[in-house]
Amino acid sequence: MKVLITGISGTIGSQLKELLEKSGNQVMGWDRKKVPFTDYYAMESYLKEAMPQVVYHLAVPSKPTGMENEGWLVNYQWTSELAWLCRTLNIQFIFISTVMVFSNQAKGPFTPESRADASEGYGYEKRLAEERVFYQHPGATVIRLGWQISTGPGTNNMVDFIENRIKNDGLVSCSTLWYPACSYLSDTVKVLEWVQKQPPGLYMFDSNEKWSFYQIAFALNQIHGKKWKIVPGDNFVYDQRMQDSRLPKYSLSAHLKTLK
Repeated sequence: MKVLITGISGTIGSQLKELLEKSGNQVMGWDRKKVPFTDYYAMESYLKEAMPQVVYHLAVPSKPTGMENEGWLVNYQWTSELAWLCRTLNIQFIFISTVMVFSNQAKGPFTPESRADASEGYGYEKRLAEERVFYQHPGATVIRLGWQISTGPGTNNMVDFIENRIKNDGLVSCSTLWYPACSYLSDTVKVLEWVQKQPPGLYMFDSNEKWSFYQIAFALNQIHGKKWKIVPGDNFVYDQRMQDSRLPKYSLSAHLKTLK
């Protein structure tokens, strides 16, 4: 099968590419310099020429170029037009969204029936993009993800976040009252491959069954042999977990044996 991934060089995209290729798929990326996402006709021509069976849309403005309204253009406008093009060209469209479509005031754990309410920033743009995807392409799939956990350097994952805080502040304060939506990257890409074979609609993937950010950070510290200074706190109170019984179960405890 021919698969196109936007954001193929990112944290998730690079690992998804590797997994899909191992499964025998032909995987290609989207070069924004050659095919500008602001040029509808260039996108249409590219898709007609490439003709993938599936498009995974993961791209985000992780490396801003200074373009005006870049976040909106990437997160919403590109998503909208890509969904429409996939519909007209009969291409399966899978949009990777985020738990951040829920505001910090929303009460979790969240299910697919929970109302997304983010009203500003990245979460707001992704929330509107989700709605637009289903309007443009009723047969599309949207899957919300949480914070990724990986050991790879230079990525936007939990281990890097903690190490950067330690480097800058000498410690990291981890709330015992925050239950973050999160999963191991290796499990996330398996679910992204799995969802391709499922009926269209909205899905949510999260491996955090019951653990606070403090418990997770403490377990990561132990398993990686770090000497991080992990300080418990209660400055952030939020149950961000997502629950979707349709998805395969991948628990954090399978990776972090000290979690109980």
